Amino acid sequence: MDDSIDSLNKKEFISVCIRDPHVHKDDFWHSHVDYEICLHTNSMCFRKKTSCVRRRYSEFVWLRQRLQDNAVLIDLPRLPPWNPFFSRSNSYQVAERMKGLQKFLEDVLQTPLLLSSSRLHLFLQSQLNIMKIEACIQGNTRYTVAQAIQGCVCDLSQSPFEEDESKISCDSDCESTSSSGLGNSMEPAVSLNEGTSVSGDHCYNA
Repeated sequence: MDDSIDSLNKKEFISVCIRDPHVHKDDFWHSHVDYEICLHTNSMCFRKKTSCVRRRYSEFVWLRQRLQDNAVLIDLPRLPPWNPFFSRSNSYQVAERMKGLQKFLEDVLQTPLLLSSSRLHLFLQSQLNIMKIEACIQGNTRYTVAQAIQGCVCDLSQSPFEEDESKISCDSDCESTSSSGLGNSMEPAVSLNEGTSVSGDHCYNA
């Protein structure tokens, strides 16, 4: 009986949640929505066991394309389709997109081969934008993948596009760098839904 309890306690899990959409006004004509991605895991594949970052739909599109480029034999899960009539003020459409983005990440994280992707880890656990992620992967930054992840500060009031390279440092609040093998590169806001709590794998608002 004790052995079975220990086995359950040691079972690896990766729980991901997408919530709290924010509308950001880019200029007079344009705006975009980003979403908070919360990750909780005990998997050895992840350097940090809990993290929160904010990403927008176009960044998910980039991630899927990069994962597909590096795993051509895998049929990657689909993203919620781009909708030309998508309205950032339509709470139903935003909630449906969140559901689709969460399902995409859940399926990706259930594919062991994809868990070795440094792009995936930087997407989920760093504040770098996609240009800086690519630069880090290619070794064109003064910090490694591990350092970028360790320097992840969950300042949710700040867009990931505003992250300054000077802020990439090993925070004293971060976990030890010994928990995974990602030491080097391998390859004004308005809240629409507030007060959502993380509960299990599904925490989007319907």
